[in-house]
Amino acid sequence: MIVKRIQGKGILAKLLEQCVRILILKECKKINNLKINIISSSAKIIKGEIQKINIFAENINYKDLLFDKLEVEADNIKIFFKLTNKELYFKKNPIIKFKISLSQKSLKAILFSNSWDWISELIVNEVLNQKQLEDIEIINDELLIKASEKNITKNKEEKINIKTEKGKIYLQKKTNKKSIQIPIEDKIFIENIYIENNLINIIANSPISI
Repeated sequence: MIVKRIQGKGILAKLLEQCVRILILKECKKINNLKINIISSSAKIIKGEIQKINIFAENINYKDLLFDKLEVEADNIKIFFKLTNKELYFKKNPIIKFKISLSQKSLKAILFSNSWDWISELIVNEVLNQKQLEDIEIINDELLIKASEKNITKNKEEKINIKTEKGKIYLQKKTNKKSIQIPIEDKIFIENIYIENNLINIIANSPISI
């Protein structure tokens, strides 16, 4: 899903790219290196159709969820585009495919944030039978969680498998296979999740309704 520019792109495609850029910037607290490529003829756009859209971005903060990289791809999207005020809506909740990558730094920032620390509590309580998360590391493409009882300095360390099953994300202890489902929006379907080069990579699809 590498964004490639096309020579001679039509004015309507360029206007749509600007509209999509505005929508994304409104949703994110931070986003860098945002690239949007819409592949569609002016005739198709006038009919309310986009043949293909590719999006790439880095260092994203979306509702205090931090992603190092984001790649989005969608085909044959039906739209309502009002040229006079550059108003854009997607029809029939099109399905997008996306890949997000998280580093150890991003994962720590999420789990220790005030917005998402309830997830870290859920993980350490249900999987490690501890009270609070002390640290989380990705070492040699393996997830290591350190947790403890409150007011006790001794930490418990566990290697954790991360996997997907029936479109959901699960964390599982390697020692006794005890696992927990990580809460995500019902509309998101996780196709694959894996750790490579010490990055957690999530490939998924979801309908959008903007």
